[in-house]
Amino acid sequence: MSLSVIIPTLNAAGPLMGTLLSLGAVDDLVVVDGGSTDRTVEVAKAFGARIVTAPAGRGNQLMAGAAAATGPWLLFLHADTPLTEGWRAEVEKFVADPRESAKAAVFRFALDDRSWQARLVEIAVSWRVRIFGLSYGDQGLLIRRDFYRVLGGFPAWPLMEDVHLVRRIGRDRLTFLQSTARTSAERWRRNGWIRRSLRNLTCLSLYFLGVSPRIIHKLYG
Repeated sequence: MSLSVIIPTLNAAGPLMGTLLSLGAVDDLVVVDGGSTDRTVEVAKAFGARIVTAPAGRGNQLMAGAAAATGPWLLFLHADTPLTEGWRAEVEKFVADPRESAKAAVFRFALDDRSWQARLVEIAVSWRVRIFGLSYGDQGLLIRRDFYRVLGGFPAWPLMEDVHLVRRIGRDRLTFLQSTARTSAERWRRNGWIRRSLRNLTCLSLYFLGVSPRIIHKLYG
């Protein structure tokens, strides 16, 4: 398996270390930094990552990372989202199957919080993904480079770039892996579980109503 892991960063030194530890050795590790002023770049280099710089904004950074990657398979991952043990074997099985070359895969969503609120959020995300095929970037995205290019890649948006690409992939071409992407619950703890969840739902609704992602980004905060 020749895999490029692409991680956009911006002042993410703390969570990035845990994410990189969960990955172990990978063929091609690309960290796309948007101008961090903390130790993010130092942490990434300590794990052998190639550093690419790009204007801050997930869309811009993910585009730059895909352009710099060398592997035929791309795994896009958030800096605060470590993968659980067993992810590599499952990914290897997926990429080895020629029937998956025109499909993409995402991991199961989980939060690093033991509260009942976290479990409710996880259940809601599971239903959203299963019914509508709408996964966010915090579930990762595994996709063959050629298929990524055919779809047009990520748009240069500060937000909703993940939903845009997943919609182009389509529910029928999206595989749900059993391994888990355990993302940070810090945003929910900081903003409140109900408030953060309602904000996410509002942003998604505005996107489907055709509101500019740049305006949605201002509301998201």
